Amino acid sequence: MSILFHAMPTDVVRALQNEQPDYYGQPAEETISDGAGNPCRHCLSDTPEGARMLILAYRPFADDQPYAEVGPIFLCGDTCERFETSGSLPPILRTSPDYLIKGYGADDRIVYGTGVVIAPDKLTEACEGIFTDTTVAYIHVRSARNNCYQCKITRASA
Repeated sequence: MSILFHAMPTDVVRALQNEQPDYYGQPAEETISDGAGNPCRHCLSDTPEGARMLILAYRPFADDQPYAEVGPIFLCGDTCERFETSGSLPPILRTSPDYLIKGYGADDRIVYGTGVVIAPDKLTEACEGIFTDTTVAYIHVRSARNNCYQCKITRASA
């Protein structure tokens, strides 16, 4: 089985880059990236040193419900290209010693027993294992230390 990594949708990111309020109705905070540890959830790379960067609250779920976590994320302050959905590990998932992954059902609720903290070199294999549970529709990757949303993972079409 192969998996696909998905960045935030471009239309959502462009709206936020053009001053649409974040999930809490607040304007994004603008700062300058120090070049490390500032992973953009659209290009799935660190925002370059010296570049404008946005910090805002994001909910990667369509509807409010108990499992729809909201948290801080970074975005490039200027236009960046969306990471192309692929089976290759995105750059932002190569920089930390580990990540939290957990499966969600089609109802956007956590599938209990799927959550695990995993090293980047074991992430793909762990996701493939989670996807053996047919009730898992997708997986979210989060920071293991701060719980910040990183990206979404789905099964590749056969």
